[in-house]
Amino acid sequence: MALGALLPLAACNQPTATERGILHFLIASSPNNLDLRQGTDAQSERVGALIYDALVEKDDHFNLQPWLATSWERPDPLTWIFHLRSGVRFHDGKPLTADDVAWSIRSMTNGALITAKGGAFADIVSIEVRDPLTLVVHTHQANASLLFNLSDGLFGVVEKGAGREEGLHPIGTGPFKFVSQLQDKEVVVERNPSYWAGAPKIEHIRFDVVPDAITMALEMKKGSGDAESSDITLDMVHALRGLPNLRTESGPGSIVIYANFNVNDPALRDRRVRQAIACALDRPALIAALWRGEARPANTFLPTDHWAQASDSQLPLYPHDVARAVRLLDEAGLKPDKNGIRLRFTLKTSTDETTRLVSQAIQQELHEAGIELTLRSAEFGTFYSDITKGAFQMYILRWIGSNEDPDIFRYAYATASFPPKGGNRGRYSNPRIDALLQAASAETDQAAQRRAYVEVQQILANDLPGIPLWYPNNEVVHSARLTNVKLDPGGSFNFLRTAELQ
Repeated sequence: MALGALLPLAACNQPTATERGILHFLIASSPNNLDLRQGTDAQSERVGALIYDALVEKDDHFNLQPWLATSWERPDPLTWIFHLRSGVRFHDGKPLTADDVAWSIRSMTNGALITAKGGAFADIVSIEVRDPLTLVVHTHQANASLLFNLSDGLFGVVEKGAGREEGLHPIGTGPFKFVSQLQDKEVVVERNPSYWAGAPKIEHIRFDVVPDAITMALEMKKGSGDAESSDITLDMVHALRGLPNLRTESGPGSIVIYANFNVNDPALRDRRVRQAIACALDRPALIAALWRGEARPANTFLPTDHWAQASDSQLPLYPHDVARAVRLLDEAGLKPDKNGIRLRFTLKTSTDETTRLVSQAIQQELHEAGIELTLRSAEFGTFYSDITKGAFQMYILRWIGSNEDPDIFRYAYATASFPPKGGNRGRYSNPRIDALLQAASAETDQAAQRRAYVEVQQILANDLPGIPLWYPNNEVVHSARLTNVKLDPGGSFNFLRTAELQ
């Protein structure tokens, strides 16, 4: 049954007097581990970031700004010196010191924890605590991403000695204190009245787990839920928009959806063929039809307004142009057969419904340029195994969070990042890209880093080992009693720090 038919059946409920101080936030799944050293799923990172504080926080341009660390220096490419904020206390009253920060980092690599995040700190060779508010981190090679990996959502400072069970009853320094968790049902947090950055306005938040998107939309409609964040479909958001008890917020998102090529495949080895495919795509039409206009075309992996993002004027672009696509295929020696087909290849995807619809639309668009695209979908485990092994010609996937760090280009396209060492699944290799990325990692001046990253983006936009497609918007639906909702591109729940509940 369509959501539009179901919505009128749901009556509007008002919160009871005992619930007026409780925000009911609907999430699609339980956090796997609220300890940010261990939790890697989106819910763990978003809810965990309300309980724990990071050393630094990303601003609107993805520059890293002081948070628990008030300042830092990088005297040479292998050394980081952090100066910590004084007067910060954990939820149990203990003061934050450099020993806590040192343990939080060391525990991810010394065997105290088994965590997928340990690899981000594998370059660290030692951590020196100089005094209660100063620590020095030494690495064996230049690592420009170290600071990013200590930022909000990815990292949270725990008390010295906190072990594998920390996520069962987390104790952080963040704006909210942990109260309880029932797996697959709810997580409850309460305001930290002594928060060093100012106490939140909301007294209690109950994160209610609602796996089914239609059920979630109905809960929002009848007033049982106060907020959801990008967990229901755009059609559902559209159906809820304009209802008197609800408000809809939409803002630029940092997630990027992209297509990637196997550049060693004989059919796709010539970059003119990849450029032709890009020209045959009508991204504005796809965004209008499949995303209701709630996305923006992407020409690079980095989010809009990122400090290292190359501007459109600095990049070769591929607007929809079938004639140019045909001309490029001609130049690559691909002539039409008796059926008008110049190129045949296969696109692999997961069984995700949105990706399936996108793939079908792309199939139709490419056909206009004489390109016959075969679609092959599989459940995510099989799909991901195939692309990691290089058993594909082209696939569609998304980068979530990791593309906020310009080091994404090293992970996705450096020669040293072929799986299993990285995410260069298309086996693209360019010595100039490798040299630029190495130079950027060792550079301590951001302006010089930007120059290197801009050139990387220019080369990638010319070689096209992959095609950035679009950035979907962040969509938050919330009750009218929740006010002062300010979204951030990363889709975090940080707006709950300052939002108010009427």
